[in-house]
Amino acid sequence: MLNNERQWCAVYTKPQREEFAELHLRQRGIDTFFPKLFLPKTGRRKQAVVSLFSNYLFVRVKVFSEDLGSVIWCPGVKRLLTIDGAPAIVEHSLIAFLMAQASPQGIIEARCNLKIGQQVSIDGGPFHGLIGIIQEPPSAKGRVKVLLEFLKRPTQVEVPLECIQTDWVPAGQQAVVNQ
Repeated sequence: MLNNERQWCAVYTKPQREEFAELHLRQRGIDTFFPKLFLPKTGRRKQAVVSLFSNYLFVRVKVFSEDLGSVIWCPGVKRLLTIDGAPAIVEHSLIAFLMAQASPQGIIEARCNLKIGQQVSIDGGPFHGLIGIIQEPPSAKGRVKVLLEFLKRPTQVEVPLECIQTDWVPAGQQAVVNQ
């Protein structure tokens, strides 16, 4: 790495101050990238744009220059991420990939391979082994509303996304718990 080469680094901001810090960094002439995630409307929740990495944004600076001081002392910035005291360099290919997914405003549209009405099996948790039907796409908290037949009644439950198994579900199998 050359001393005068600009590198991408990660900046940790004060809570919910990413946009504020980005504005001030840009005013100082520093390249920034603040990736955001567009979550579509689901159920009771309206459309939302949230930070892809809460409290983080990326800056492109000359690592061994006065640019670093401009970043560290910028309003809204808490600290620059470091490894053994040196700025942690983020691979250009990672930033390029994120930028390719994003709009010019840095917004990436959330995509989910789960479809409303899709039959899934639960793999883990108290409903392990049961079959259900997706009622709503995953929430920002990583939970999915699934309809299960429980005590011979349809019951809607929230299940962590990591417990949803979508590879295949045996035909005709139903989520039934008899007690």
